[in-house]
Amino acid sequence: MAPLGRVFFALGRSPRRFFSCGMKLYQNLEAFQAEFFPPLQKAMLPPNSFQGKVAFITGGGTGLGKGMTALLSSLGAQCVIASRKIDVLKATAEQISSQTGNKVHAIQCDVRDPEMVQNTVLELIQVAGHPDIVINNAAGNFISPTERLSPNAWRTITDIVLNGTAFVTLEIGKQLIKAQKGAAFLAITTIYAETGSGFVVPSASAKAGVEAMSKSLAAEWSKYGMRFNVIQPGPIKTKGAFSRLDPTGAFERDMIDRIPCGRLGTVEELANLAAFLCSDFASWINGAVIRFDGGEEALISGEFNRLRKVPKEQWDTIEGLIRKTKGS
Repeated sequence: MAPLGRVFFALGRSPRRFFSCGMKLYQNLEAFQAEFFPPLQKAMLPPNSFQGKVAFITGGGTGLGKGMTALLSSLGAQCVIASRKIDVLKATAEQISSQTGNKVHAIQCDVRDPEMVQNTVLELIQVAGHPDIVINNAAGNFISPTERLSPNAWRTITDIVLNGTAFVTLEIGKQLIKAQKGAAFLAITTIYAETGSGFVVPSASAKAGVEAMSKSLAAEWSKYGMRFNVIQPGPIKTKGAFSRLDPTGAFERDMIDRIPCGRLGTVEELANLAAFLCSDFASWINGAVIRFDGGEEALISGEFNRLRKVPKEQWDTIEGLIRKTKGS
């Protein structure tokens, strides 16, 4: 597992330790409920849960992809990671291999290029064999008023997120069908893929397409032994995503206020959920979309949830006014 940055916060009298992947993890000191939801950093599954398995992870060199690769490797998987930046990939592969003792292969691939994807899949099969686990994690995103978007800006995001995921999934899927071998596929999307969101319209549209594709293939390709599931992460602080989505750091404080668990998610928690969904323990989970956001979507969707900010002493007054109201 990659080295973990540490930051301490005083909650009540005793300090608690929270982790993020080398980054300061902001926590609202008024959100005392976070004390009830400490993030566990150890592997959830038994040792060697993926012994003899091959895992292919796009965007595996950094952030969430690196975290998932590190956990799968620590549990015995032979991992193959792919992205555009081969130097970053090789450094990650060497780091994780040295920590877990299991080989991690690095293959340069731009998922937007179907020919490059085809060659990557052939190399994957050559160096490690047909994959048992495929995680479509490669993504791109930035914030912008939609009226400022150029066609190229739209194409950049949708090519990576939707087309890239489709190219990888279809190419690997065809090879698996030919080899008569099953696999667990996992796509990493976002909570606003379901609801939509202003200022990230290309990402929302592309991620929604990925979810539709995953559910469709869960129905069609299970006969070939393939499962397809999706995780919708809420705010999880990674360097790459936050530098583009929260360049000033001001948005982070607001995000914490919208999360009932009182804190951001961690890479390690996401990795544990991903590992479970890709494991044999989840062999009956297929076509599922798992929201992983500390309750954020439930809070912002509820019409009256803002009443949580009403102080206890004011509720007596409110109740009295309600009791005095007559008629319909």
